[in-house]
Amino acid sequence: MKLAITYAILALIATVTNIGAQDGLLRLYSGPYAVPLSILVGTAVGLVVKYLLDKRYIFHFRAHNAAHDGQTFVLYTIMGLLTTAIFWGFEWGFHLAFESKEMRYLGGVIGLAIGYWIKYHLDKKYVFRQK
Repeated sequence: MKLAITYAILALIATVTNIGAQDGLLRLYSGPYAVPLSILVGTAVGLVVKYLLDKRYIFHFRAHNAAHDGQTFVLYTIMGLLTTAIFWGFEWGFHLAFESKEMRYLGGVIGLAIGYWIKYHLDKKYVFRQK
């Protein structure tokens, strides 16, 4: 139960970071492709934050060296492709359906919650395996 609560808190931190990065970009830029660009930037920021939090607090992972950490991050990112598609699908779907930033962000939060649940299981099995 403690692990689930910790994971939920860290997922919330990464979610706030993701949505915050999106909102920050949209406050600075409102030109062509602003919404897709904000989603991409938020995803990148959230990915790095989530990786750092997961490897330390969830999986207690220590890389052997920088190359090993880089390889692990690449594998972590690959596992995140499916979950990113879920997140983007919800966020973009809410954007198209409701045409408001609040609903787009709600779709993003829902998509991230579903994606993070799936991602935990993928990461446990394939990325941060215990040897």
